[in-house]
Amino acid sequence: MITSRSRNLILGFRQFREGVINQGLFYLAWLMDHRAEFEHLVRDRLGVTAASQVLWSGPRLICIAGDFTRYDVHAVREHRRSIDLVRYRLFGSDLLGLETVASVGYGLQVGRRARRRVAWVAADVQGASMAELASVVDEALLGLGDGVNRVERKTYRAYQRLRNFACLCPPQRSKLLVYLKVDPKDVDLVPGFTRDVSGLGHHGTGDLEVQLRTPRDVEWAQDLFRASYAAA
Repeated sequence: MITSRSRNLILGFRQFREGVINQGLFYLAWLMDHRAEFEHLVRDRLGVTAASQVLWSGPRLICIAGDFTRYDVHAVREHRRSIDLVRYRLFGSDLLGLETVASVGYGLQVGRRARRRVAWVAADVQGASMAELASVVDEALLGLGDGVNRVERKTYRAYQRLRNFACLCPPQRSKLLVYLKVDPKDVDLVPGFTRDVSGLGHHGTGDLEVQLRTPRDVEWAQDLFRASYAAA
């Protein structure tokens, strides 16, 4: 069924980014000029009810490409359109990760998103190791299955399907903290690796805290990641 998301025009994957924004804007303008034809097509394929739910008040353009530059980010700021720039990454032959590079809504600047990423920048060698470990965790969580979205919050990074199933906090000097939607009572807790934080205040959502210090820890945590993903 087509809902408010039907106003989004999604530009198909492209290996090269050249012209992707201008091409997307052209398609968006064409769609807005041919509303009747589009609604007629929806009515024929999906019925009258679905056609009546197509919203035209705030169309959004989503450009998906292998990469974007700072010039692309600047360009979307200059347009009076709601535009998302989404970078895709391939993992093997059957996994695909999507990452929002910039999101502009009616003049909303993307600087806020950029500032939120500052906490993930390493300040020293040990911090760099933790930042690399965070990338390993990121790939592991995004690769759990279809429909995983990563959302940048002010104090943590959320991974969600219909709801959050994992929250990754910014790297500490010697460890990463991941909170999962797993019942701690169903887990054999290991001191220094897993902890029951139900009833304790912490950033993110989930009652099971997982402490990661090495790539081996990430391997050991895979079953917990999968359990949390399945619960969501």
